Amino acid sequence: MTGDTAFAHESARYLADVYVPRLREALAILPDGDLWWRPHADCLSFGTVLLHLEGNVRQWILSGLGGEADGRDRDAEFAAVRGPAGDELLRRLAETVDRAAALVRGMDGASLDRRHVIQGFETTARDAVYHVVEHFSWHTGQAVWIAKARAGAGHDLAFYDDAKLQAAGGDAAAPPTD
Repeated sequence: MTGDTAFAHESARYLADVYVPRLREALAILPDGDLWWRPHADCLSFGTVLLHLEGNVRQWILSGLGGEADGRDRDAEFAAVRGPAGDELLRRLAETVDRAAALVRGMDGASLDRRHVIQGFETTARDAVYHVVEHFSWHTGQAVWIAKARAGAGHDLAFYDDAKLQAAGGDAAAPPTD
């Protein structure tokens, strides 16, 4: 596997196999009725994060790199204060991510270096993929924080076993190699 295909495969893996499952776990601990909760109007809700991530992946990967029509209404994502249930939002997001991950996995060096204009920005496909993965990571962290905060101190949501990492001589704060 070349560095280009490794980049494409790892990017797709993070989107589909790391971040979406983390959102699923966080949604599972989010108390009923808190999907659209936000501390104030200038913050995102868990539901808003799901809407926004789906719109971003669709616009940047499926439309921007894959040539699908771009019907995104970004402002509506942020304005939403109610909408579908969390399971439905997560289902839509997972379907979009699966399609995007398949497209990204099929990219080689030449396609990753191809230039595109997405959301008014001139970028390479490689930089667009990198943007989406980084952006997805950021908002996944926000959604997880919301779920933990709303679920309270007994939430029991963790993605790493700190005791195992320490016993292996690893740093619990170091990035995992999973």
